[in-house]
This record gives sequence, structure tokens and C-alpha cells, in this order.
Amino acid sequence: MLRVITFNVNGIRAAARKGFFDWLRRQRADVVCLQETKAQEDQLDPGYYPRNFHTYYFDAQKKGYSGTAIFSRKEPNRIVRGLGWDPVDSEGRWLQADYDGLSIVSFYLPSGSASPERHQRKLEFMARIYEEFRALRRKKREFIICGDINIVHKEIDITNWKSNQKNSGCTPEERAWLDRLFNELGYVDAFRVVDPRPGQYTWWSNRGRAREKNVGWRIDYQIITPGLKDKVLKARIYKDKWFSDHAPLIMDYDIDL
Repeated sequence: MLRVITFNVNGIRAAARKGFFDWLRRQRADVVCLQETKAQEDQLDPGYYPRNFHTYYFDAQKKGYSGTAIFSRKEPNRIVRGLGWDPVDSEGRWLQADYDGLSIVSFYLPSGSASPERHQRKLEFMARIYEEFRALRRKKREFIICGDINIVHKEIDITNWKSNQKNSGCTPEERAWLDRLFNELGYVDAFRVVDPRPGQYTWWSNRGRAREKNVGWRIDYQIITPGLKDKVLKARIYKDKWFSDHAPLIMDYDIDL
């Protein structure tokens, strides 16, 4: 069995102070993909390199911003940082671990909620990254792409569906992008293979007691190539303790690295 965790930590140092690494030691994870680490490696002490894991960070050039990480019990055959274009590379948004026949990616798609200009840049990013997703389908390997995609897919993935139609992350054009990813390119939303229930969210606003009321969005995914669809065993969103405004998504696969 392969256990993969994806989690937007919203600052790895902040998550560590809230007990994230203590929790992680008990999870029997094989691969952990983090997004929005918001740190440079030279700012991290040995506690950010968990025992029994090979640890890889891909930092944004701008301090305190973006960034991804992968912790892997098995040493990957290769680590790929970035895709050769900005802002993916300069903002540390794509970190890929290659194993025999399988690649696992920590991916952080930009948010567009700050302003109309940020939303437009997000759409431009999505158009270009879509072609990268298309190119991956031509490779002779399977992929598990973990990350904060910053888009809900369907009505069951958000509490306030109607009132968010014009808000970045829930606009029709963003959701259509996910439709194309799944329907045209054949990728699979691994969580929905095993959990069809509404109300399963991974992010909550810090305002208005959203967590307590479960007023949330499901914007964190494990997106897999179709050859892995029958390998999905179990999914869980961990909400017992809070290390971030996101929750870790834990998934088990019938795969041996």
C-alpha cells in the first residue's frame, strides 16, 4: 500500500508551531506533498527534515511566499524542480518525484481571489499548465498530482454555491477547466473515486466561524492518471486538529513504490 498526503500548510513554520510534524510522525505516510511552505531552506532547522524521509524543498524566490515540498520514505530516482517557465519556477509551484513507472507531484496553482488582475493571471497560468498536463499524458508513466488547485469542481464541493459564482475559485470558466482536465485529458479526481459525499471540504475561511459551521471549499486534490483509478483504496480529510486554514488530504493506493 502507498499512503500519500497532500497539504497546504500556509507557512511550514506556522504549521510546525501548531504541531504538524508531531502529527505527521503518526501517519505512516509514504509520500507527503506540501504547498505554500513560505520559507527558504536556509531558514529551516533540522526539525523540518523529518526522520526516515528524504526531504526536498522548492522555494519561491520571494521570501515568505508560495513554495512546495516533498517528503518521501523511498528515495526517488529523480527530483524535478519546476517546468522551465515562470511563474512556476520562480514561485516554486511544481516539485516532482520520479519513481519506477510513477511520478508524484506537489503542485500549487495560484489563487486569484486578491483582485481581478490576480484572477486574470490565474487564468493565464491555467491555460499554460493545461498544456503541461496534456504533455504528461504522453509519457509512459503514471502520475499522482497532489496540490492546492484553488478551484472547486462541482456544487457538492462548496457550501455557498450560488453566491460564489463570480468569485475566483468557483467561476464557470475555472470549473470548466477542471471539466476539460478530467473529461478531455482523462485525469481522475482520486478523492471522488471513493467518496461521493457532499460537504467534504479541505479549506475554510478564518472568518465567521466557517470551520465550526463547516462552511468550506474542496480545493485540495490528488489528481491521478486513469491507469491508477482502480488503485484508489481510501480517502480521508483530517480535521481533528488544525495546522492551517486547509486540512490534510490522506489517500491510500494499492501501489508499491
